[in-house]
Amino acid sequence: MLRVMVVDDQALVRRGFALVLDNEPDIEVVAEAGTGVEAIEAARTQQPDVILMDIRMPEMDGLEATARILEADDTACRVIILTTFDPDEYVFRALRAGASGFVLKDIPPEALVDAVRTVAEGGAMLAPGITQRLISQFAQKLGSERDLAERLQRLTSREREVLTAIAAGKSNAEIAETLFIGAATVKSHVSSLLSKLGLRDRAQAVVFAYECGLATPGEHDVGF
Repeated sequence: MLRVMVVDDQALVRRGFALVLDNEPDIEVVAEAGTGVEAIEAARTQQPDVILMDIRMPEMDGLEATARILEADDTACRVIILTTFDPDEYVFRALRAGASGFVLKDIPPEALVDAVRTVAEGGAMLAPGITQRLISQFAQKLGSERDLAERLQRLTSREREVLTAIAAGKSNAEIAETLFIGAATVKSHVSSLLSKLGLRDRAQAVVFAYECGLATPGEHDVGF
């Protein structure tokens, strides 16, 4: 069973998401919270696999709560950011905070369920229309160029190719077809490059690719 927590300051919205997820045979909503502060405490006690996190809430916003939850050494949960607002600088801030997904609150129920399962399996989930171009538009050089270059040098040439393909929005199957290698080999390369770069998942890999210049604005215009 996937253990999920729903965080939103609007009780009706929160309950609606919880009901949709609880209706799935492989998902259990183990906690609900109405503020970022409550979310931190519930995450500590309930240890959910996935957290659906609203952005704008009283006491502490969802981005700060996400960062604090994910910085804990003993956490293995992943966070999907929920918002009613059109994609803007929150996308990049959410990914930098460690979020693995970013979806709008008008997402269809079946798409919400897919997002939870995808993120739980280690993938990244962005709402349609949130593109690499949008991410790169708001990306800031939060690491020094020297630091980024040194981290990039840890990768083999093949791992760089895989990272570039990830930034282009390609799935493992598409990467395998493009590079003429097996899907299992792609999965191994992805795991290796994430470990070498100290990244949580594919979402942060895309941000890193833009920060280090491996991908550039306008080069790709697809979601991932």
